[in-house]
Amino acid sequence: MTAIGIDYGTSNSEVVYFDGKQHQLIKLDPLSSTPLKIRSSVFVYYEDELPLPPAELVEAKVAQLQRAIGDKLEKAKDGYYSASDPKEQQIYSNRIDSLRGDFHNRPKLQQQAIHLLMEDMTVQDLPLAKLVETGEFLFGEAGFRRYLKSPEKGRLIYSPKNFLGASLLDGQQQAFEGMIAKQLAYFKQCAEQQLDKKVTTAVIGRPVKFHGTRGEQGNIQAITIMRAAAKLAGFERVEFLEEPIAAAYNIESQLPKATNVLVVDIGGGTTDICCIKLSPERLLALDRQQDVLSVTGTRIGGMECDKNLITKAIAPSMGLGTTFGNNLPVPPTYFSDMCAVDNIPRLNEFFSDEYGLEIAQTKSVSSHPELLQRLLIVQTEKLSARLVNSARLAKEMLSNKQGVTLPLKYIQDDYDVDITTDDLKRSMNSWLAKVKKLIRECLDNSSEAPEMLFITGGMSLSPIVQQEVMDMLPGLPLMQGDAFNSVCQGLSIQAAKL
Repeated sequence: MTAIGIDYGTSNSEVVYFDGKQHQLIKLDPLSSTPLKIRSSVFVYYEDELPLPPAELVEAKVAQLQRAIGDKLEKAKDGYYSASDPKEQQIYSNRIDSLRGDFHNRPKLQQQAIHLLMEDMTVQDLPLAKLVETGEFLFGEAGFRRYLKSPEKGRLIYSPKNFLGASLLDGQQQAFEGMIAKQLAYFKQCAEQQLDKKVTTAVIGRPVKFHGTRGEQGNIQAITIMRAAAKLAGFERVEFLEEPIAAAYNIESQLPKATNVLVVDIGGGTTDICCIKLSPERLLALDRQQDVLSVTGTRIGGMECDKNLITKAIAPSMGLGTTFGNNLPVPPTYFSDMCAVDNIPRLNEFFSDEYGLEIAQTKSVSSHPELLQRLLIVQTEKLSARLVNSARLAKEMLSNKQGVTLPLKYIQDDYDVDITTDDLKRSMNSWLAKVKKLIRECLDNSSEAPEMLFITGGMSLSPIVQQEVMDMLPGLPLMQGDAFNSVCQGLSIQAAKL
């Protein structure tokens, strides 16, 4: 039995194999400058024509066509009975016979219905289940590049993990199972090719609380989806381990003696905190629940920072804070909806024709129509995911720069936005307050105080985050570790024990 650890993240994913002595990171994205990790986004697309509309839509269109024929038939009958000239009656009679033939010719009606539906249909109109069932899949840089080149050909699911604990519509749970199964199958294939072994088992990381508003029901749904996806991907056994605990396992070998460690794992979609007893003597133990002093988490992560940065630093140049009509403020919801890449129903509503019409009407009586034009371009050309990705890049660059000029030429040729470290700090204030509240909650629930601190996850690389966390925990020694690989390496350590 060969087992791997899979860190299925909000922004990026990784796969690691541990042979009991050393870790082997699996290459997942040959097109990336960092091939040992891969974007978690998925681009589902069509090379040529879209699939045929669902049968229920075709039948509804057929019924609509029959109603129209029925109306014509009634008018033809009225004309027949009101006509006095036999030749005119014959014309109406022939018309009636023709319309009756059309009314009962279902194959012809169905073909006409399909043609009319396909004429106006775009990939955005397809239900997610139909998209997953019939579309082609691309992952990582290949998928993102194809999306940037031809967004109208498919749909980018920016972060499938963010939807697992959410309220899903009919068919969406099965759609996410199928989508994630294709990702996990790709990870499994990469591992088997590089290890030259059949991989049968996986330990998959999970947040303490999945992104969503359904509480424990959402957590159960998320695990159900992941377990079903792993089975579809060909795994015979799958186990789950909370991500901060996995990170703790990875640093355990560095400790000379038993130590209570506070692990702060700040990822793309969630923040998870645990206080755990670690000891070199416990390295081989499989069940470690008795060592966990406290664990908590919530759905606040790096993506929230990306969206906040758009609101604070970019959206003002798109009309946020301006007025329209009788000095009314432009609705701030325009901009929060624009950023809702982790909420499919809300984003679909933002991309709707009705929403675009509302923005256009607001723009027509706006004090700054040239700014709202940029918002309208994002809406009509469906550029939300690209804009959120630009904000993420700006956030990362500001980790070691005082300011950046962010080019947004895919919106307008001459559109650039200057963003400073102070802008980033202001955009992170409310988010950091939530993170610190979560840390205090974990400390309050622990029966023993931590002796060391370990910060991991992509957001742990931010100097702003590091400073804020260390300032609230003065005197607590900081352990050094790998911000991106600690969770996955810990998962692979657990996998090797199975």
